[in-house]
Amino acid sequence: MIDKFKKAIQDASETLREQAANLGEGAKEKTYQLIEEWLQVFPKLEIYGLEMTSFSLAVALSPALEVELKGAHEKFPKERLDEIIRESRKNAALVSVFTTIRTTYNLHRRTYANLNDPLIVKIRIRLSPEIKVYIGKPVIE
Repeated sequence: MIDKFKKAIQDASETLREQAANLGEGAKEKTYQLIEEWLQVFPKLEIYGLEMTSFSLAVALSPALEVELKGAHEKFPKERLDEIIRESRKNAALVSVFTTIRTTYNLHRRTYANLNDPLIVKIRIRLSPEIKVYIGKPVIE
């Protein structure tokens, strides 16, 4: 009786391990698919005036691509950002980057602080992409 119980537990454990591995592989595949999509976005960001300054790939249980881009504030006045967002409305990735830049500028204006150079955009692509916009160079990361 105990042997049957042990066998049932082992079988259930093995099934759970297999399901977890399948979920992990599915998440990795989805992340790599997202990375592939974003690789086509970066040249467009450069065309709009954001120069790629670093590029990294982390391969782990949860893979990630991290890219840093730098730009000049003068290239992104409010009107130009609105224009870029209109032009890019069919490309969700581009819209998300430029909407985040516009929102950062809007919030920054409310602080009445000076615009410090440079404009830095960091994009981390993983299962849930993350976009960070810095006005000025961050001292601590």
